[in-house]
Amino acid sequence: MSRLHVTNDYVLELNNVYHAGQMEASTCLEKMVGNSSVGVVLKDVSVEVHGGELMAVLGSKGSGKKTLLDVIARRAQGPTRGQILLNGVPMSMRLFQDSCAYVGRKCHLLEGLTTKQTLYYAAHLTIGSKVSSYVKSTRVKQVMADLALIHVANHGVHSLNQSEYRRLAIGIQLLRDPVVILLDEPTGDLDPLHTYMVVSILSNHAKKYNRIVVLSTEKPRSDIFPFLDRVTYLCLGDVVYTGATRMMLDYFRHLGFPCPELENPLMFYLCLSTVDRRSQERFLESSNQIAALVDKFRMDGRPFRKCAVSYADHVMETEHRLPLTAYGRPTTTQVLTNLMSREWAVLWNCGSPIGRSQFFLRLLLLPVFFFLLWIFYYELPLNQQSYASRNGLLYSCLAATMFLSVASTVAVHPALRTRYYQESRDGFYFGPSFILARSLASLPLSVATVAAASAIIYFGMPMSTNPFQYLLFGSTLWAVHYFMEQQTMALLMLVKSSFNAALTSLFLGIVYLNVGSAMVRAVPGLPDYLYYLTYVTQSRYAAAVLNEQHFRNFSSLPSVLNSTLSIPCPSGTTFSNYGCRYSNGTHYLMERYHLTHPPYDDDLRFWLNFGLNFLFTGAMFFANIILHIVPLPAFVKSKFRG
Repeated sequence: MSRLHVTNDYVLELNNVYHAGQMEASTCLEKMVGNSSVGVVLKDVSVEVHGGELMAVLGSKGSGKKTLLDVIARRAQGPTRGQILLNGVPMSMRLFQDSCAYVGRKCHLLEGLTTKQTLYYAAHLTIGSKVSSYVKSTRVKQVMADLALIHVANHGVHSLNQSEYRRLAIGIQLLRDPVVILLDEPTGDLDPLHTYMVVSILSNHAKKYNRIVVLSTEKPRSDIFPFLDRVTYLCLGDVVYTGATRMMLDYFRHLGFPCPELENPLMFYLCLSTVDRRSQERFLESSNQIAALVDKFRMDGRPFRKCAVSYADHVMETEHRLPLTAYGRPTTTQVLTNLMSREWAVLWNCGSPIGRSQFFLRLLLLPVFFFLLWIFYYELPLNQQSYASRNGLLYSCLAATMFLSVASTVAVHPALRTRYYQESRDGFYFGPSFILARSLASLPLSVATVAAASAIIYFGMPMSTNPFQYLLFGSTLWAVHYFMEQQTMALLMLVKSSFNAALTSLFLGIVYLNVGSAMVRAVPGLPDYLYYLTYVTQSRYAAAVLNEQHFRNFSSLPSVLNSTLSIPCPSGTTFSNYGCRYSNGTHYLMERYHLTHPPYDDDLRFWLNFGLNFLFTGAMFFANIILHIVPLPAFVKSKFRG
């Protein structure tokens, strides 16, 4: 595999690049369906930019600006022809991820972190293990200083304004000190003052560290003109001009298009490079004029494209240094550790609204609900009604564990998932590392919340005082909780809408409960196809464990009429004059399950069901890992692209 040779000068070259891909949707039907026609998006594009230079790619909407950046980054969908070289080395996705960076138009950061925390974890996820923690911390401080973020270092990401948020997103990519950084519309949503600030910072970064910076913009302002070393004008995929900014005015003046004295030259020549669609006559006239400009530059533009910007024009002396990307990537263990630490940092950041809500959802919601169940079921009757009441209590515990696990997951996971999609495209880490870190980080939290909730029910009610029985009860519920969490994360991998993913996961949970638990409908009463379907539902095994644990050795209880006299029901009686339905717990289980012969364990094999309950949880976890390894179809991935 080709690697970039470290040098004091870097050159990014595009030679005769063509790219075919999806065109912009032009009809209402295409916009509704989400499909558009395929065509040539870039046509014979040749560009050159050197270290220490800031180049702006200018063009109207649909001109091919973003596609050009995607082609350089090897992200574009569709065939590409031509050469893309970095210091003479063909650009591959691996080379780009190792030595370059890309800042998309949309960047979603974790709002529960502070600015400093965001950069700290990004540094430990991207800078190689050979670099010491001290150097990484120093790099974080340097980036905050370069991007004017020192004053908001301890502010939550949720409280940053648009400019600070955008600079923080840029800072995450600058931490690795990439040789080339591409930015898609970095000033698109900023006011003039902050636009000037961001462009000046990027220009300063290019010259100070001898790096290549390429940005796209649709509405360039005149005050950023001095910061642009090169410009590239695109019109419908064709290059109208590319080269040094200081030579642009002379070039177009020589062609008979001088810029008026008080006009913004960047915008003036952008309008010249844009098709006028206000009328058919203007459309034809502007199209012919642009075609002539494209042909002219294709024949005579090589000297302008190859002309290097004089280093005498730089406002400061360039620092030639080894980029941090040369030190490789962190180890898998470091990536897992930092992903877990970052997730916990959001949870324990109680000064943030996101942190407080996650703390409640992930640790307190289930115990609070179980406390309400304890209030409702506190005085369990010691008569025949106890069978139905205990069945209702166990069903409520099982259902609450499933449904609240879904609720907490859809509240927490989407932000982490979106961040994963963006960071994995940058090569920070990949699917298995993400889902493994998510599962490990969630493990102690789910254990803690289920343990607390189970203790409220088990020790707060006349269930049992045996700690071992409490462990069986809590571990059974935890397996269900973790299974539903993994299932919901798997659905969120495919479905962007949290609401739709939650509804789907809840629907599946309801099916599991009503079909397989034997708490709503007795197993013997199920049709054969539903009975065999219960074998592939986790609730069958979890409910069987809970039912057998609490009813197998249940002693005879008096009827409602005889409860005050404490007269037990005679053995084997059902709906007798005594008002008894169940003579004991085994008699109750015989009604709910297939129990035909002693020791009545056709459907109730306690330890087998206990093990299968955990087997389902493990199987869902490994299925989630596989789902994050297998490449997803393009139409699924496109939902999450920024």
